Amino acid sequence: MKVANVARLMGAVTAGVCLVALGVATMAQAQAPQPLKIGLMAGLSGVYADVAQGQVEAMQLAIEDVGGKVLGRPIEIVSADHQNKPDVAAGLARKWYDDGVKMITGLDTSSVGLAVRKVAQEKGQIDLNVGSATADLTGPACSATGAHWVYDTYALAHVTGSAVVKDGGDTWFFITADYAFGKSMEDETAAVVKGAGGKVVGGVKHPLSTQDFSSYLLQAQGSKAKVIGLANAGMDTVNAIKQANEFGIVKGGQRIAALLIFDSDVQSLGLPVAQGLVLTTPFYWDMNDETRAWTKRFRAKKDKLPNLTIAGVYSATLHYLKAVQAAGTDEPMAVMAKMREMPINDMMTKNGKLREDGRVIRDMYLAQVKSPAESKSKDDIYKILATVPADQAWRPLKDGHCPLIKN
Repeated sequence: MKVANVARLMGAVTAGVCLVALGVATMAQAQAPQPLKIGLMAGLSGVYADVAQGQVEAMQLAIEDVGGKVLGRPIEIVSADHQNKPDVAAGLARKWYDDGVKMITGLDTSSVGLAVRKVAQEKGQIDLNVGSATADLTGPACSATGAHWVYDTYALAHVTGSAVVKDGGDTWFFITADYAFGKSMEDETAAVVKGAGGKVVGGVKHPLSTQDFSSYLLQAQGSKAKVIGLANAGMDTVNAIKQANEFGIVKGGQRIAALLIFDSDVQSLGLPVAQGLVLTTPFYWDMNDETRAWTKRFRAKKDKLPNLTIAGVYSATLHYLKAVQAAGTDEPMAVMAKMREMPINDMMTKNGKLREDGRVIRDMYLAQVKSPAESKSKDDIYKILATVPADQAWRPLKDGHCPLIKN
């Protein structure tokens, strides 16, 4: 055989081998299970940054607890900062769902939560809202593929507000963040105060991410209300309480009611300033052996005290992944059906239930910030005053005006 013919033959054989190898690789890639993509969208900068940091790590713990896979598929997390802007959040949600993300959680800031809810409904996809507080998410904005996981303005108002009124705080002045959460928080708490025979003597609204609360606090001080209700959150709450302390408002006899406050806020304020504040929570790291063990695992990933939103992201993600496994599919309606059917059990929730309107029903706790003398360490910040049963903490199904519910 001539040398040229041998060379041509060898070239053809080599090309054939390469084509076969390419075909095998392509087939293997096609047969490899595609990742289940889940998303974490949070205010990772701005007024709620300290609240949201650690939520990705909480998702990672949930993935570990199902063995890293569901239905033989690896689980992939995508995450982003929504910048507390509803238009940014809606754009991200639309892109993520189009790119195959099957569930979005986190979603602090009520205006963001409502914006993402609309996109999820449009796409027929799942949103498990942890960080937004507006009770509209299980009311007029309820969804067959949506859930509200940790707290809402109704529960915060009824647990914290009722406790303060019963303790003699029967006249209120509100300092309120001027967006969906603030309005909902003030409205719900005002209803509780009036329903208990108290009176709202005034209020003022402030822009999100306000640095100077002096004019608002002076109005509250001048109202002579027994209670100054803070219908805000994150650094807005921290700044308001710090400046109220500088003005001597509490020493002057008025009381501060922080209607949504987080562990990180309390640590930022310090116990000498925050002591005595009452609050509502479904989770505290030092409640029992299970919460302490979970917190130890979390802190190995992120060295901070886990708050109720971090615990909530873990809880929502874990229950979702269990439901995908039980349903045998990631099809949203089938997964949501399983999520409603299965009890919710984890370190923060025992035999919880996902109700038809998307509300997660669990017991809540009334807590109080410890004094420096009561605290044994920098993380020993709360004492639990009472357990509030689920049927008392949450808005009755019939009262939410969720379009999915036939009264």
